[in-house]
Amino acid sequence: MTVDRGQFADAVTPWEEEAWRAEALGWSERELGRHGLEETGPRDVRVRPWSILVRFRTGAGERDAVWFKASAPDAAFEAALGGALADWVPEHVVAPFAVDAERGWSLLPDGGPLFRDVLDAGGAGPDAWARALGQYARMQRALTPYADRMTALGVPGGRTAQLPEIFDGLVEGNAALDPDARRALRDRRPRLLDWCAELDAYGIPDSLDHCDLHDAQLLAPAAGRFTFFDWGDANVAHPFTSLLVPARAVRERHGPEHVHRLRDAYLEPWTDLGPSLPELRRAAALATRLAALGRAVSWFRLFPGTPTTGCAEASAHWVNELFAESVVL
Repeated sequence: MTVDRGQFADAVTPWEEEAWRAEALGWSERELGRHGLEETGPRDVRVRPWSILVRFRTGAGERDAVWFKASAPDAAFEAALGGALADWVPEHVVAPFAVDAERGWSLLPDGGPLFRDVLDAGGAGPDAWARALGQYARMQRALTPYADRMTALGVPGGRTAQLPEIFDGLVEGNAALDPDARRALRDRRPRLLDWCAELDAYGIPDSLDHCDLHDAQLLAPAAGRFTFFDWGDANVAHPFTSLLVPARAVRERHGPEHVHRLRDAYLEPWTDLGPSLPELRRAAALATRLAALGRAVSWFRLFPGTPTTGCAEASAHWVNELFAESVVL
């Protein structure tokens, strides 16, 4: 068994506890057996401050694998959410083999190639991103009736009306912000209130925001088809906030000339709600700015006891991005 800790040798996680390892691995072994699967090789473990992954080999092929995931307590909702998404929007997600919602554990099949790997191999480009974002938007539309049920599952709230309070907590509670930085952010708070009021006025229903939808959070199991996974940073929020991360990714990899086409491909499934296309584009611009707060919050979803220095700085960066002069859309 190999254990990869990346750059986080000082992370404090349950993996260091023998009893926890025995319970987690034992649960995984039992669930593998229930699905008629047998291990065929060594296990690979990936330990991070926010999650623990174990890859179980179940055959000779690269895709013959099953993944155990344990999320940090503030992201433990991911297990229950994953099970619910498999019921609500099965064509858009990886359906888990098993879920222990109380402990925040999931056992997942291999979902196919990462979209990032397909991009790196030259097998896709901006057009594929547009198709992926269109599919993602249709998934969000299908999930709007379930917003309150997702909240009941423990998915954190990032709804537009909640953002001023979230902003206040991020400003006052982050030790990486010095008094001058806090004062400057407080002075800009009225702009946040104006943006929230304007965005709310468009009347787009809340849905699930992945909050970190980069090219390694999408799977490409078949030509033209995409599935979405890794929901540990998610919020129940204005759906358009999801555009922030993919728009930045497309701008960086393919160039800024592709970003507006990506935006419009994402917006197309929302065009029947009443607002005009220019209004939807304005809502997307507002939402991608406000999405910085969701990114800031997510940096603190760590296992208890893990040092937060780098995470606090990353969170402070995103709070400041809220008022950046440059915009993504």
